[in-house]
Amino acid sequence: MEDRGGLSDDAVAAACKEGDPSTKDFMMQQTMLRVKDPLRSLDFYTRILGMTLLQKIDFPSMRFTLYFLGYEEKADIPADIKERTAWTFSRPATLELTHNWGADQDADLSYHSGNKEPLGFGHIGISVPDIDAACKYLEDQKVKFIKKPDSGKTKNLAFIQDPDGYWIEILCPEKMFSIMSP
Repeated sequence: MEDRGGLSDDAVAAACKEGDPSTKDFMMQQTMLRVKDPLRSLDFYTRILGMTLLQKIDFPSMRFTLYFLGYEEKADIPADIKERTAWTFSRPATLELTHNWGADQDADLSYHSGNKEPLGFGHIGISVPDIDAACKYLEDQKVKFIKKPDSGKTKNLAFIQDPDGYWIEILCPEKMFSIMSP
């Protein structure tokens, strides 16, 4: 590691190899978050963040349910369950909410967000066209902020929490370059 705290550009270039041709059609398909109360989480991600429920899949013998969400048009979701399943798993960057049955009845249960010791998972990111308008809307919805766009060292970037305490970065693509500048 360099003294400035990160890898040099040369070290990064040396570490990043060309992928095997067999991986050319691979894609990042989902991130899974465990949720305690699926009603609260589904409301948050659909009504507040504007995602669409793509598919719900129950696993009764293992006592859990998966909820797949993404930024897709409802009209594009196939009605046929076999087609819908293939379509859901072909969407890029979906969010998989996993509810273990009975978790909502356990008063002592909480999930680790990864942002306290021991550190691990950090956050998911949502891109918005206007960071200020999006944060005003989120404030009006009483969403909990970890960081607002005008606070901290990194401006034009916000972090909110979902009902389970997972962090969500709110970013505007057009403002990201200015955040990188020293």
